[in-house]
Amino acid sequence: MNQLSQIDSLTPAVRGEEVLIVVPALNEAAAIEPCLRSLMAGDPRLMQADVVVADGGSRDATREIVARLSSEFPNLRLIDNPARLQSAGINHAVRLCATPQHRILLRADAHALYPPGYAMRAADLLVEHDCASVVVPMDSRGKTCFQRAAAWIVDTPVGSGGSAHRGGRASGEVDHGHHAAMRLDWFHRVGGYDASFSHNEDAELDHRLRKAGGRIWLAADLRLDYWMRPTMKKLARQYWNYGRGRARTVTKHAMRPRMRQIAPAVNLVLIAGGLLLAALGALFGLGGLVGLGLAWPMLYLTVLVGASLAMAFRHSSTCGLWAGPALAAMHVPWGAGFLSGILFNRRQHHAD
Repeated sequence: MNQLSQIDSLTPAVRGEEVLIVVPALNEAAAIEPCLRSLMAGDPRLMQADVVVADGGSRDATREIVARLSSEFPNLRLIDNPARLQSAGINHAVRLCATPQHRILLRADAHALYPPGYAMRAADLLVEHDCASVVVPMDSRGKTCFQRAAAWIVDTPVGSGGSAHRGGRASGEVDHGHHAAMRLDWFHRVGGYDASFSHNEDAELDHRLRKAGGRIWLAADLRLDYWMRPTMKKLARQYWNYGRGRARTVTKHAMRPRMRQIAPAVNLVLIAGGLLLAALGALFGLGGLVGLGLAWPMLYLTVLVGASLAMAFRHSSTCGLWAGPALAAMHVPWGAGFLSGILFNRRQHHAD
């Protein structure tokens, strides 16, 4: 029996009124009610927790749905998030709604569904492990063939570089993970999220948290399903933004990125350089230069084809053949976003 199913038998480490749950939202009419109901289920202490939806100006029925649910759940309230970004919305909710009795902040995403008792279990683990933050792993999921293939490949070393919170199975201290619970005193100590970040704000905060001496605990038994983007275009746009966000974190803190973080950028440079070299070789009739230039692009293409065949074989599904294209839609835009972000942020820094 897993720990989530044993909530009633555990000695509560945290009282419900000590927890502030913040859900940033923007045009989430299709997802907000299932999300909030899942957050409220599975532990009686949740009825005493304060749940705040920070709405960034939804133009659909999100606000009306939250208002209706607040009559059913008196501990639910809706506030405006004028800055629209999730990072700014969480900071604003903490400033506006946190009281002296709140000692734990729980961040939730409006498009997610949570296992029963998730919020209080995360809060309990925060106290049990005496850490500054509890993060959780995500298990990628998909409905269409493309989504399923992307989900299968992203949680492999070639997809995410072995990141602990991408399908990880071992609990322990980590540098970063998907945000769940955080001690409010630590949140205030490091200044909360950088409200100007639209992406990578969680990793940026984690860097400051660890630099200040805070410990981050990955709870491998407290898992979330993550639904992959439905098309290559949307997946590529997402990873472009991820790369830009990581670049901003790196330049802001003069960090040395890890190999798994710079690998997509290095790969992109080698592909572009190789194709340019091959083009010059073809232009001047230098066959050896063409072969040399095509060496890396062909090697990468082989990796993509191998990924497709491996996923199709492992999952006994032709859907796995989409794994290679999905991998390219993650690697190449991430690398391009990272490189453009590094150049932009350094240029901006010198201008300032």
